[in-house]
Amino acid sequence: MAKLVSKTYGDALFELAVESGQVDEMLEEARAIKQVLREDNGLSKLMNHPKIVKEEKIGILEQIFKGRVREEMTGLMRMLVSKGHYGEMESVFTYFIDQVKEYKNIGTAYVTASMPLSDSQKEQVEKKLLETTKYEEFEMHYGVDEGLIGGMVIRIGDRVVDSSVKSKLQSLARELSKIQLKVGECAP
Repeated sequence: MAKLVSKTYGDALFELAVESGQVDEMLEEARAIKQVLREDNGLSKLMNHPKIVKEEKIGILEQIFKGRVREEMTGLMRMLVSKGHYGEMESVFTYFIDQVKEYKNIGTAYVTASMPLSDSQKEQVEKKLLETTKYEEFEMHYGVDEGLIGGMVIRIGDRVVDSSVKSKLQSLARELSKIQLKVGECAP
């Protein structure tokens, strides 16, 4: 259900942004709204409180956002609250942001290495990704996992490239266990 809500409303917001020629502006506003929703625990408590009626919740959102973001954004938030979908609001904006990034050919890459990468290594990784994907730009996120031993894991959307030593060792272990099984099967 939540995925359907985020897709339905996120697609509608995306279509509106494209049709009105305000993709960049609405992208920035969606990011700002999402940040407020994520960081303001008091707002979340108020919006999820069972004794506060929908009209009051809509008033709270209007006090916070009206005049700071375009009317289309506050209208979307009003609609989500009135239909009981406040809990999916952040995912609606996440879906919208992802749609805009696809539209603008901006990829998001999560790179995990066994040790921190230098600036030149980061540049090489991004350059290689730009050469080998359809994207014209990347938002890069770097992390460290010492358990990888060496190499790195790169995730872009649902695609994963795992060149870590850890995964190569696991693959080698699987192959060796298959060989041992075959040898054992041949014994009289």
